[in-house]
Amino acid sequence: MTAFAGRAAIFAALLFAGAAAAQDVTLTSHDGALSIEGSLQGFDGEFYRIDTAYGPLTVDAAGVICDGPACPDLTAPKSVVRIVGAADPGRLILPGLIAAYARAQGLDLTPPATPGGPTILTDPETGKVLAEFTFIPLPPQAARAELLAGRAELMLAAATEPDFGSRALALDALVPIVAPDNPTPGISTPDLARVLAGEVTNWNQIGGPDMPVVLHGLAPDSDLAAALGARLGREVVATVTHPDLASLAEAVARDPWAIAVTGQASAGPARRLPLSDSCGFPLLPDPLAVKAEDYPLTLPVYLLTPRRRLPLAGRALLDFLPTPKAQAAVAAGGYIDRGAERAPMTQDGLRLINAIQGAGEETTLDDLKRLVDLMDGADRLSFTFRFQDGSTELDRHSRENLADLARLLEAGQFRDDRLILAGFSDGSGAALANLDLSRDRALRVLLALKDAAPGLTEDRLPLVAAFGEAMPMACDETAAGRRLNRRVELWLRPGFEPAPDP
Repeated sequence: MTAFAGRAAIFAALLFAGAAAAQDVTLTSHDGALSIEGSLQGFDGEFYRIDTAYGPLTVDAAGVICDGPACPDLTAPKSVVRIVGAADPGRLILPGLIAAYARAQGLDLTPPATPGGPTILTDPETGKVLAEFTFIPLPPQAARAELLAGRAELMLAAATEPDFGSRALALDALVPIVAPDNPTPGISTPDLARVLAGEVTNWNQIGGPDMPVVLHGLAPDSDLAAALGARLGREVVATVTHPDLASLAEAVARDPWAIAVTGQASAGPARRLPLSDSCGFPLLPDPLAVKAEDYPLTLPVYLLTPRRRLPLAGRALLDFLPTPKAQAAVAAGGYIDRGAERAPMTQDGLRLINAIQGAGEETTLDDLKRLVDLMDGADRLSFTFRFQDGSTELDRHSRENLADLARLLEAGQFRDDRLILAGFSDGSGAALANLDLSRDRALRVLLALKDAAPGLTEDRLPLVAAFGEAMPMACDETAAGRRLNRRVELWLRPGFEPAPDP
């Protein structure tokens, strides 16, 4: 019997309402030293929620004996988990994720009988229903209201919110799309911003033919429109709107003069228009670049949680998210999972070209040689660390990367590799000062890793290397480009090879 089903056999998970909720119970510790009376508000299989003279209390069922007419019977629980929010990740990720969760728990799954109906998980030994999952697509404001009102347990969203907790689920890349027969070869991020803001009305303004631009998009209250608006600092002025990303991509593919921005997982029959920054640096939404946030239009997908205790199956699903089986389900849905991505640095010729072409006057040949010597034979891991603007604190994505890296190292991963934290800066200021700044950032990541994984021995901790402004990722002429360039990368070298002097 699975852990989920095993707990279900011991504890009940009945939700009480109406007359039952008003009945009194007495919870007494096993030694009889403590007793609490109150009205039972709910029981999720592990914890009682009771309203007492001291206010609402949550009590661990393992430590008490329940006495009174409202005490639950020892029957198998049923957790009801209602999920609301962004339509496309809900449609593409959730079915496979819930199926993978059911397999991992050893439960039988019955798919929804009707659109919007529940996915039912049952105990294969007893046939009892243990959990029901439902998903209803809603725009952010409506989904938020459902979560706050207690009519939903989880919310799919593209951004975190201060009123809710959050768990990272997946990543996607926002990409411009056009019809397959649109002759435009590519677009820069400044030109794309002008298109989305309605400042470009003809393709000839951005290197295309003399034809009007038709901007497609989703409704202004959608997650995608909100994410684009946040990056632009103003609303996207789409002239043609669609209810979902699938119909958006199909419409763009049929119109030779249409353009839109969508998630890479939802590009459908449309052609992805190559993207570059203002200096001509190609911006490629490959998995490593998206996971490392080297691609500037990375779009995260979160499961937001309310400030209240979730049903047992809801908590178990969140605990399941970081596992390889869960991340495989995310990837199968067309999104980019959050697992560590590893790639040989010798295959990354584009970064070396950028290092040479983007090197400032103060970057010497010796600096580039030291960089290449350390890169030779090394792999890059997708864990990349950046700091909040004007702060020495890691940003949210980097904190999640740090926690994931600490877990992997504590579990014995990368034992045959020598880890290197390679610090980089932007090109503003003097080269020597930038070198010091990049070393300081790498050291800060090392200290944070020591705090996150205090059990690691010194030989399991990364070395620190600093290269200042020697390898820009993007154009230093923009604030967004400078932020991409200020980073700490994680490199891996075979452990039996001595690393060159960093």
